Amino acid sequence: MIRRLATAALSATALLALTACGADSSADAAGSGSKVTLTIGDQAKTLQTIVAASGALKGAKYKVKWAEFEGAAPLYQAVQAGAADTGFSADLPALQALSGGVKIKNVAALKNDGTHVGIVARKDSGIDSIKDLKGQKVVVSSAKGSISEYLLANVLKQNGLDYKDVKVQYLLPTDAQAAFSSGKIKVWAIFGVYQAVALEQGGKLLVDGADGRVSGYGFVNASEKALADSAKKAALSDFLKRLGTALKWTSANKDAYAKAIVERNGADASVAKTLASAAYGQVLPITDDVNETVQDVADLMNSIGVLDPNVDVAKSADTSLLK
Repeated sequence: MIRRLATAALSATALLALTACGADSSADAAGSGSKVTLTIGDQAKTLQTIVAASGALKGAKYKVKWAEFEGAAPLYQAVQAGAADTGFSADLPALQALSGGVKIKNVAALKNDGTHVGIVARKDSGIDSIKDLKGQKVVVSSAKGSISEYLLANVLKQNGLDYKDVKVQYLLPTDAQAAFSSGKIKVWAIFGVYQAVALEQGGKLLVDGADGRVSGYGFVNASEKALADSAKKAALSDFLKRLGTALKWTSANKDAYAKAIVERNGADASVAKTLASAAYGQVLPITDDVNETVQDVADLMNSIGVLDPNVDVAKSADTSLLK
């Protein structure tokens, strides 16, 4: 039942779906008389749900359309193709996009406690700790360079293991979920709703990203083309401030936010509660501390051959939208 609900909630995210949102969607954000539309990239309706539940776009003087995807990799492909103005992801998928030549700039940082990403083993696997992973196959979702892969690399290092001590297989979350549920895979490095569902389906959490095992940072980024458009840049600056207000609302109203996840995504109530408790809580300017922390992530992934070429995180930021 849980798998069916999660699959139903997220199956549509494999395709690009553009739907209008916002109370005042026709006025001009920049005051020039022209109509401004921002196409905001999203994953699993995360930002859409937060914005809708909080009412954060009420009174916005521009139109917002949503570009919806199952994971970060297809989202950034859409940004590269011009089908979305912005991206939204944890730090490592953003780094992977930058390394791959996607022409974006990080424009705002997001912060949470890291518990949204974890390594889950089946209870019947005989695997009880990270050290037990030596010689095992670990499925990583969703693609090479995901935040769950960084967690795996980091905790292996912390436990005296080399990344080559495990056999990594990459699967999209919906495919991996079905394989995990049926017992075809023992260990899954995963995030968000899928992590919550895996635990409810008989998985056990070996470790999550808390206590610095992941940076806890995510990014909203924008295409260089959108940033070169003064009207879109002004609208995006306003959107980031409204998103910050929305995240403050979700932090202060976790029950209402969880209810919104159930209503908009079709998730099970207990899964929605888990997601609400692990959500990003702040929109922050990109500071030197943010860049240095995420540079450590980039350097580790470069050292295991996952992020090549490496990324200069500080040079990949545009700090002018949030002051």
